[in-house]
Amino acid sequence: MPESKVRPEAAAKKKLRREEELQKTRYEKSLKGAPGERPWAVPLFVTVFLLGVAWIVVASVAGSHIGFIAALGNWNILIGMILIAGGFCLTMLWK
Repeated sequence: MPESKVRPEAAAKKKLRREEELQKTRYEKSLKGAPGERPWAVPLFVTVFLLGVAWIVVASVAGSHIGFIAALGNWNILIGMILIAGGFCLTMLWK
């Protein structure tokens, strides 16, 4: 039996449906985690961020009793801010 002609609208709908399914599977794969994901990024940026906050707190509260922190003086605030900014910059590695 001969095949009937395919209407252009039906072919376009079929192509659109196929593209939507492909996008859906890509999105689901991205939620599951790609093979190139960096699992070490989150612990690293949280650690660096918290280290910066801890540096500022320790320098403010007990800085005069700790020798090398007392020697740095007001540079402690800059060091803490650099660590915090570094933590925020490391968030860009997170996928």
